Amino acid sequence: MPQSLARIWLHIVFSTGERRAYLQNAELREEMFHMLGHHAKETGCPPVRVGGWIDHVHVLCGLSRTITVAELVEVMKRETSKWMKQRAADQSLFHWQNGYGAFSVSQSLVYQVTDYIERQPEHHGRMTFQEEFRAICAKHNVQIDERYVWD
Repeated sequence: MPQSLARIWLHIVFSTGERRAYLQNAELREEMFHMLGHHAKETGCPPVRVGGWIDHVHVLCGLSRTITVAELVEVMKRETSKWMKQRAADQSLFHWQNGYGAFSVSQSLVYQVTDYIERQPEHHGRMTFQEEFRAICAKHNVQIDERYVWD
């Protein structure tokens, strides 16, 4: 019987709406990372590492053969937005930005990207989310239109 196999690693990055510091509380931030990983796993996209900072997240996960990147991100955003609004009354305005960045990761670089995600607090002592996202896009040779990327 024929078999279809795939091993595709993705580094997905997106911010909170208007890059607001919704994730400033460390405990809440860690819960959000856990929930994002949970919903990635539920779609068949095993998470390797989820992290980020007070205004954005990074998800390193495998991509299932049966889901698109857009569907995966939509599920993670939708489900965690609902969770956040139910978890804390003061988070009723919580939302994610409309867009996202998704970048392929070679198997040989999974450890390096994992380490990068784990060091988010350190990175953001030196640079903003916008600076970081510009650098990631440049590294992957992705052109961004500044008029639309920062919703």
